[in-house]
Amino acid sequence: MTSPNHHFPRRFALHLGLLTALVAAPALAGDAATSPAFALIPAPASLQPNEGAFMLDAGTTLHAEGEVARRVAGQFAEFLATTRGTRLVLSGPGEGGVVFALDPTASASSPEGYRLEVTPERVRVTAAHERGLFYGAVTLWQLATQSSALPARIPAASIQDAPRFPWRGFMLDSARHFQSLDEIKQILDAMALHKLNTFHWHLTDDQGWRIEIKKYPKLTEVGGCRVAAGEAGVGADGQPKPYCGFYTQDQIREIVKYAADRHITVLPEIDVPGHAQAAIAAYPELGVLGSTPPVSNQWGVHSYLFNTEESTITFLEDVLTEVIALFPGRYVHVGADEAVKIQWENSARAQARIRELGLKNEFEMQSHIIKRLEKFLEAHDRRLIGWDEILEGGLPPEATVMSWRGTEGGLEAATQGHDVVMTPKSHLYLDYHQTTSPNEPPGRPTQVPLEKVYGFEPVPEALAPSLRHHILGLQANVWTEHTRHYARLQHHLYPRLAALAEVGWTPMARKDYGDFLKRLPAQLQRYRSLGIAYAKTPFEVVVTAQDLRESRQAQVTLANPLGYEIRYTLDGSVPAATSLRYAQPFTVTPPAQVRAVAFFDGKPLADVTGQLVDREWLLRRTSDALASCPEGGRLLLRLEDDGPREGARAMFNVTIFNPCWQWPQADLAGIAKLQVRAGRIPYYFQLAHDEVNRKFEPARSAHGELLVRAGNCKAEPFATVPLPASPEADGFVTLDANLPAGLSGRQDLCLVFTGDTRPEMWVLDEVRLVPR
Repeated sequence: MTSPNHHFPRRFALHLGLLTALVAAPALAGDAATSPAFALIPAPASLQPNEGAFMLDAGTTLHAEGEVARRVAGQFAEFLATTRGTRLVLSGPGEGGVVFALDPTASASSPEGYRLEVTPERVRVTAAHERGLFYGAVTLWQLATQSSALPARIPAASIQDAPRFPWRGFMLDSARHFQSLDEIKQILDAMALHKLNTFHWHLTDDQGWRIEIKKYPKLTEVGGCRVAAGEAGVGADGQPKPYCGFYTQDQIREIVKYAADRHITVLPEIDVPGHAQAAIAAYPELGVLGSTPPVSNQWGVHSYLFNTEESTITFLEDVLTEVIALFPGRYVHVGADEAVKIQWENSARAQARIRELGLKNEFEMQSHIIKRLEKFLEAHDRRLIGWDEILEGGLPPEATVMSWRGTEGGLEAATQGHDVVMTPKSHLYLDYHQTTSPNEPPGRPTQVPLEKVYGFEPVPEALAPSLRHHILGLQANVWTEHTRHYARLQHHLYPRLAALAEVGWTPMARKDYGDFLKRLPAQLQRYRSLGIAYAKTPFEVVVTAQDLRESRQAQVTLANPLGYEIRYTLDGSVPAATSLRYAQPFTVTPPAQVRAVAFFDGKPLADVTGQLVDREWLLRRTSDALASCPEGGRLLLRLEDDGPREGARAMFNVTIFNPCWQWPQADLAGIAKLQVRAGRIPYYFQLAHDEVNRKFEPARSAHGELLVRAGNCKAEPFATVPLPASPEADGFVTLDANLPAGLSGRQDLCLVFTGDTRPEMWVLDEVRLVPR
């Protein structure tokens, strides 16, 4: 389904009812917040400011003592040339200018620690190890890029720094959507400049097998391609057009070396026993059913599992043999998440195998496979790590747990004496939306705002102090079901990666969210210099309005998710730092042109938000400005159209468990009817055990209907509008629902599509109140 008039960034305006989080965003401390002298992210463990500053320009001398120091100094010079255009010439040992040197006394507590001394005469960076010296170079680069002024003014200071946690990670899902080598390299550059040190690479799933395994070429020949659902899977010739991609072993070696040069370890993930449909599509004998499924073009939790045969364990060991040869890091990730046991439960052979091995159930069967793989990895000088489901059925003795469903699994594992990486979806899933802005990309509108990432504490209070060393650190994850472009991936990552970095590096006592927000604008400037397309939604102004019909005016509310100062105009001009400052809601007489910008230190943080407040706008709601119905409101998603194959697509908020939308307190005074614009897109979800929770009202006619209720979502419908067999040529249909006589005033409206229309589903584009 496509619609040409939707091929532009999603609407600027949200309406009242969706802005609680935005309005509640804390304002920055003080009326005149100014740029801090040290805009470092992450904040260092110890910083003592001193008098004066070192002025750095192209004439500054750059010295290094020894091969390691020369290597790091060269990287610093490259950072500086890339982001400031300032090119320093590296020379041998010396005392003036900028000096890099190894010093065993500089950072005894951690191989990643360093010391940075800045005086007006020189800068000296020292560390006991190369990793620490590299992070000292990163800090110096940040000090040199706090502003764009020339020469760079580096304030005098003494910094003694080391990270709080040894594991500071980011996971990228390349199985659902594929990234180029250059894109991954840019992510690795950004990770290094945030002092993150672990790149978890999710390479296999139901929707794609992305790593070349020479012994099993069909894994990529077959498992590396899928045909997308709907229009996206059809080429210009009308034939299926597959979506393909995988990394050759030479490309993987290139990425591993690129990461290592930036002191990042690459952690590969080969998911077992679930998330296996792409592998089974390539080699059906690995599956339980004996049939050949397609590589999946659907999202969600799938039922395909590797079977329980010894030959399949041999296959997995063969795969891991090649993986180990490619990835020199200590850990190999084996997944073990979301392995729904339905196929094993229904398989006579799998049940016989459970009995042969003396196991009690399917959970112990999974544990048996994981323990076998752990022994194999131990024999090859590697350690196994898996998602917290590896706790079920018994944890292998040397396994490390990555706790994603919450922190409870991590607490349990650490209590048992296992190492843990905390990565709870509630705080560290970066494919979740950052704001309630309608300009957020497709994905899960569950909110993981910047403040929530920053506020995460990896060490549970309930964990005994003697066991807290088992918390290795934390990791953020991006699952890419809906992230089909690199621009969306960058939107997810930045600036939340900055908050993650500070949680992982900075001592808890030094963390300060308000101060972080003051340091963040300098980080945005660095992103721009690196060509990073960071998310603009946290820095936008969102305009909402309530129609005050009695006075023929509208009350306008402005909000910025991060609480930055807002300046606005009503005359169509671009807001400046001297424009009206927003303090509280104000009234306008429609039509009125509201334009607003968030500022920090007198500088705009994002593009202008413009909204014409007129009667037409006040009487419309798009799906992203409507609420989910309270009944069956689970799994709200922001989905995009299935076409065109390339380019921008329309987006819709829809709850796939219950296709129902709510307009709270709609003002029906003088309204004759509701006009609903709706369309259909593919229903491409596997729900496994959650299928029973999917609710839909039975259709009362051949193709279902739109039901409209007032008061609550269980009331009798006041309008029933039959749905057509298919939408119009543009993919949409307009439905009119007349209001009954006497229905007036403010009412909660609920709009529901009936019937199980899979493999498609109805989505609501917008609702309009039509006056009499």
